[in-house]
Amino acid sequence: MPDTPKVSRCPLCRKQVPAEKNPFFPFCSERCQLQDLGAWLDGRYEVKSDDPEYEGFDG
Repeated sequence: MPDTPKVSRCPLCRKQVPAEKNPFFPFCSERCQLQDLGAWLDGRYEVKSDDPEYEGFDG
């Protein structure tokens, strides 16, 4: 049985993305990768924690 290449979906635009030889994986392109980075930097994403060490941490 031949090995089938791994394919997933870009988290932003949902296009199919081959894992092999893709420098932007898991994104389909540099554009999607940079849009995601911008969302993190703008604070549109956050990671919640119950750890009291990080309570009130604003960056």
